[in-house]
Amino acid sequence: MLSQSVYTLVNEQNGNLAFKLFEFDNNSYFDHIQRNNYFTLILITSGEGVATVDLCDYSFQENTLFAFYPYQPFMLQSAKPIMGISIQFHHDFFCIYRHHKEIAANGILFNNVYQQPFIDLNEFSKSSILNLINGIANELKNDAFRKDEVLISYLKILLVTATRIKLEQQTIQNSETVNIKQQFVIQNLKNAIEDNFRTKHSASDYADLLNQTPASLARITKNHFNKTLSDLITERIIIEAKRELYLTDKTIKEIAYELGYEDEYYFSRLFKNKTDISPQIYRNTIGFNRGAESN
Repeated sequence: MLSQSVYTLVNEQNGNLAFKLFEFDNNSYFDHIQRNNYFTLILITSGEGVATVDLCDYSFQENTLFAFYPYQPFMLQSAKPIMGISIQFHHDFFCIYRHHKEIAANGILFNNVYQQPFIDLNEFSKSSILNLINGIANELKNDAFRKDEVLISYLKILLVTATRIKLEQQTIQNSETVNIKQQFVIQNLKNAIEDNFRTKHSASDYADLLNQTPASLARITKNHFNKTLSDLITERIIIEAKRELYLTDKTIKEIAYELGYEDEYYFSRLFKNKTDISPQIYRNTIGFNRGAESN
């Protein structure tokens, strides 16, 4: 385990926190809704409880690794103390959007509307993750040359390792919990959303595309994703909006139009309703092109 409870790295250019690693031994850190402006990894080493993520509840136990993207609402509740380790890093330190080809974590580990936001670790994978975390901690406590580059290397390996585990678990879960007919519908639904979320926003649109009754598709979606179909579509739209707000200098109006909304104010209200902040504030606090005009 770590010999010290908190390690941090500050961005020398702006004085903001770039990277933080800390141990926790009680529920106080995450027992209320979090909407952090950085990526968060949480490894539960002891205890169990219920995680509320995007208004959906998931049971968890020890040896669970959570992955949350910026401004994703989450909360961990437990009747008894939970123990673990958390890693938090800002877009400025490492952006999964810009390094997608290297680590492939975006859309799998983070920003995955189709899967639960955590992975279960066996003893081998837990040991691998803890070894990487200890390497990060050792690097953080040393004031060595180009510490940030070494930390990024460790972080990349950690994210790739976790992504591999999640991909393996997705394959097992799909084969074990879903019959062939439903698996076919679910995969077609995923493909339909990915191909059409910019132009088709209603659940009935996708029921028509898949030749399913709205009630049947709603039932399959709720059983498999623990979400309504409307929520699934909207979450996918918001994730794309975040990517555009971060990576481009397009105006809010342009982004809204490309996502199928002629009324940018309606789109902004939808974004704020789902993220608790406006698109402009998101860009100003997270975006690579900070301060771009909204119109």
